[in-house]
Amino acid sequence: MKLNLASVALALVIPSAIFAQDSMAVSSGKYPNTFSSGSSNVSPFTQDSKRFNDWAVSFGVGVPLLQSADLTSIKNGNGKNLFGYSAYISVDKAITHAFGLNLQYDRGETRQGWFNTKDPAPTTGNTFNQIGARTQYDAISLLGDINFSNLLRRVDNKSNFRWAIHGYAGVGTLAYRAYSKTPKGERLQTEVKPFKIGSLFGQAGAGLKFKVNRRIDLETRLMYVYTGDDSFDGGGAQYSAVNLREDQVSDNFFNATLGISLKLGKHESHLMWHDPLQEIYYKLDVLASKNQDVEVCKKGDADNDGVCDDWDRQLDTPAGARVDGAGVALDTDLDGVIDLYDKCVVVPGPVENAGCPVATEGKVPEKERALEGIEFDLNSDRILPSNTPILNNAVNYINSSDGSYKVIGGTDTRASDAYNQKLSERRANNVKSYLVENGVAADKLEAIGKGEKDLKYPECDPATKCPEWKNRANRRVYFEAK
Repeated sequence: MKLNLASVALALVIPSAIFAQDSMAVSSGKYPNTFSSGSSNVSPFTQDSKRFNDWAVSFGVGVPLLQSADLTSIKNGNGKNLFGYSAYISVDKAITHAFGLNLQYDRGETRQGWFNTKDPAPTTGNTFNQIGARTQYDAISLLGDINFSNLLRRVDNKSNFRWAIHGYAGVGTLAYRAYSKTPKGERLQTEVKPFKIGSLFGQAGAGLKFKVNRRIDLETRLMYVYTGDDSFDGGGAQYSAVNLREDQVSDNFFNATLGISLKLGKHESHLMWHDPLQEIYYKLDVLASKNQDVEVCKKGDADNDGVCDDWDRQLDTPAGARVDGAGVALDTDLDGVIDLYDKCVVVPGPVENAGCPVATEGKVPEKERALEGIEFDLNSDRILPSNTPILNNAVNYINSSDGSYKVIGGTDTRASDAYNQKLSERRANNVKSYLVENGVAADKLEAIGKGEKDLKYPECDPATKCPEWKNRANRRVYFEAK
């Protein structure tokens, strides 16, 4: 049965390539999931959001030395070592800063035995020493690549590094033709085709990389290749005289190579050399080198209310008036009389009576406003939490009165008349609903929307640019006796 290992390797590489570096790819929903940092301010990973390169092409040449076999390359009886040759090319994909996958093709020839097959076979001496061999091989393998330097790098090391130790391990398919040479001549002993169960092999080793620049790395590797085959050395059949010299059942060899990697992509940094903390160090150094003076209250405080004019919403606060954080004079009972001039600070009353209620018989006089200043955000009819104490006070006030009231909604002058009319009606109805839900009889209230027809600050017409605090004061609901 044939095993198409190249198809398997491709199937492994493609999903890795798709999801590589996807550390920010979390749920596209509104809320974070267990893979996010805990913040919902996240975005899916895309190719455009990549900030470093993760592809490379590597190639190199080397010397294979058959070490564990019946016929070896190292320290033969005549004292000579037999050197073969090899070459490789690989496509490298970095998955993280410490792990990647390499799809690699190797081609080479090992030389083993008692003499180089390029030389004549000796005709004298021990017949045991009258055999030489060579093996031509082709291999395709999928290797895992572990960057030990990034994996074990100290997080407090602020210096850039140009050396990295890598570890490799993987499996693949091996095809070879093994020849032997004796005084009788040279002959083909074994031929193994690729992509078969018997052609599987494994290799593992380590490499030392040097970063020349952002595009080029140099690397030296030492790999150990496990063939799983006792005929790789050219000894012939499994139980031949040559293959009975040693007990091992696999002919294995070292492959020492020197290669170069070309890093692909448009970014400055490659993922296998990327140190995320370097950016933080750089930004901290930039901030530390800056001596930036922060100017507070640049525009001053013209009304001396303790709030800078940069964010003061009321630039003409009377002297001595208490103000809130936005510089607006306080009006605790929201009757239109600021606390500085209000003689009844917590009880609403008309301006004409210095903010104190007027004793009356029967109904409250026409158009007397019992409460003002229940403000709304722009384009919103939602009752603000800060307004609930005011409305609760209105509940008590209305329930203690024999009269009935209009709940009147207003807006500022932005947007169209039709839009503002509907918005003011929604504001008035929301306030009425709140009061009814909290104990006011529904027949004592009438919700009316006046849009922008009854402004607290009439000068804020569409052609006039009013300060925001005046626009906000116009966005209100107030009460009026019927």
